[in-house]
Amino acid sequence: MNSDPQQQQKRIGGGMIAAMWLVLLALLVFLLNGVLEKQSNPNQQVNSFTTSQGVAEVTLLRNKFGHYVTSGYINGQPVTLMLDTGASDVSIPESLASRLDLKKGYPSQYSTANGIITAWSTELDDVAIGNIHLRHVRASINPNMNDDKILLGMSFLKQIEFTQRGDELILRQYP
Repeated sequence: MNSDPQQQQKRIGGGMIAAMWLVLLALLVFLLNGVLEKQSNPNQQVNSFTTSQGVAEVTLLRNKFGHYVTSGYINGQPVTLMLDTGASDVSIPESLASRLDLKKGYPSQYSTANGIITAWSTELDDVAIGNIHLRHVRASINPNMNDDKILLGMSFLKQIEFTQRGDELILRQYP
């Protein structure tokens, strides 16, 4: 059973057009995902330097939602941090705490916008944003957080100076 060469060419042409559309769609999804991630975390590449007096300084840009979100490290592992002056401690989602191999300490009750929760204490050996590094930072493991963003609370922020100007937040760690 021989098929007509014109029919065969039409099938091949149709398949190539469909493949082209799939590749184009995949490329658009990839590019759009990068744009959305950049809007959510405009500080993926942290802008930091050290002054001649030894002050470590990091400048963060506010995201489109009005929050300061940045890339950082906890115990040498890359994480996404959202600064939260309303949080007492650094608050880590339980699923992420497992991946970071954090140990659960004693349970504590916290009053949050969603009500009272129980979280477990832990201590972070090292928290870094750019060239700012803090050691032995108090944190809590929160079973009620659903994403992988860590709330960078006052147990970290009280140890540095921060100044907001327009859509920028400048963090400084003095020697």
